[in-house]
Amino acid sequence: MPNVSPFHIAIPVYNLDECRAFYRDILNCEEGRSSDHWVDFNLFGHQLVIHYKPKSETEDLHHNPVDGHDVPVPHYGVVLPWDTFRPFAEELKSKGVEFIIEPYLRFEGQVGEQATMFFLDPAGNALEFKAFKDVGQLFAK
Repeated sequence: MPNVSPFHIAIPVYNLDECRAFYRDILNCEEGRSSDHWVDFNLFGHQLVIHYKPKSETEDLHHNPVDGHDVPVPHYGVVLPWDTFRPFAEELKSKGVEFIIEPYLRFEGQVGEQATMFFLDPAGNALEFKAFKDVGQLFAK
């Protein structure tokens, strides 16, 4: 697999202070630059920016079936090292994070086998964190 550079993602939040605390205190993201309308975070070496956007009453999550679960769309997240996934999941559980899809092994024994979990931030943005024993399976068909 080629060397991967950090990505940048910006997500809308209607509750900047609550989301700031969630990413800092629950996900343990180091805070970077900020203003009264946005905050930069280090999300496992990637740049995540939460931007204030007024709440819309019409934005509902859509779901697609994957491996017997309803996967929320849209979602974002990080592919973690295999040895990081389980301790991170346990830490989230200990902090009271409610999962949309509890941590489990997806596609077990198949191409693309991966550990995965889904949960929401306080603004309702869906997050997925996953890990592969063999990261070479990331794009396997």
